[in-house]
Amino acid sequence: MAKIISGIQQIGIGIPDMHEAWKWYRGAFGMDIRMFEESAEAPDMANYTGGKVQSRIAALAVNMKGGGGFEIWQYTSREPVSPKEPVVLGDYGIFAGKMKAPNVAAAYNYHKANGYNILGELGKTPDGGDTFFVIDPYENIFQVVQSDDWFSTTESVTGGAEGSIIGVSDIDKARTLYSDILGYDKVVYDEEDVFTDFSGLPGGGQTMRRVLLRRQQPTSGSFSEFLGSGSVELVQVQGSQPKKIFADRYWGDRGFIHLCFDIKDMNAIKAECESKGYPFTVDSGEVFDMGEASGRFSYIEDPDGTLIEFVETNKIPIVKKIGWYLTLNKKNPEKPLPRWILKMLSFNRVKD
Repeated sequence: MAKIISGIQQIGIGIPDMHEAWKWYRGAFGMDIRMFEESAEAPDMANYTGGKVQSRIAALAVNMKGGGGFEIWQYTSREPVSPKEPVVLGDYGIFAGKMKAPNVAAAYNYHKANGYNILGELGKTPDGGDTFFVIDPYENIFQVVQSDDWFSTTESVTGGAEGSIIGVSDIDKARTLYSDILGYDKVVYDEEDVFTDFSGLPGGGQTMRRVLLRRQQPTSGSFSEFLGSGSVELVQVQGSQPKKIFADRYWGDRGFIHLCFDIKDMNAIKAECESKGYPFTVDSGEVFDMGEASGRFSYIEDPDGTLIEFVETNKIPIVKKIGWYLTLNKKNPEKPLPRWILKMLSFNRVKD
């Protein structure tokens, strides 16, 4: 079987209070479907957690409109550490999560009317789409962007995660991963300027090159219709020396800790990544139980050390209340799951 990358499964977010943060994400972005919630140790991540096994509580939340989810992650064995210096646009790592919306202006009005902290004003991306930025109570920044790619209709003004803005030192080098391996090979725009839609962001007044990448080939796989095609935006600043967002900190500390892709055939991806200079730095090596869900996961680093996760899902809860779980390892890996099955995930909604 050849590798399949179905889309962006989730953005990992290190948080000081998982339950408090999740409530905020439900209100701001409609991330109210629980895929799993579990307290456990994280032994496979010891290389990124000071050489010690740390304990944590984590939840994976999604939005039934479609798009990627949030893995909301909180240490329970230590206090999560903030960056020593404020993060600015162009620093190496995940600067912002991208959230997709059917009507960005309506989402802007909703966030403004409900007291969310908007950075700047409603603006335009280089390809002419509406956009704005909002920051959560923990200094994590999210960009809301236009999308017409939806799984279902809900009352939420946004869908799930569309992708990330990632600071890199060399865009062309970074594309050997993001385009050549991950498949985000369609250049929507590649421009260098001081960008007005970035004007409200820390560091947004710098001259920078930004490249928005999408996929030329249609996605496939069990969750492809739910996750959507997604995008990755690479940003490289000119005339300054950025810092690594996670310098001298652990994975799981405060901020965006990884960008995760839903995949099939982990062994094929492992071989390709190693052959192209991106060896696995973490590999669970077998089915990893996350309570309600299970699968195999691995990590690689981009050229600047940003963590990219791969997850090959084995089991997910469909209707947890009645014990209905779906095992995927005998399903056609290229075929999307029936929509009616995935729509049953709405029974796992967390209500406020």
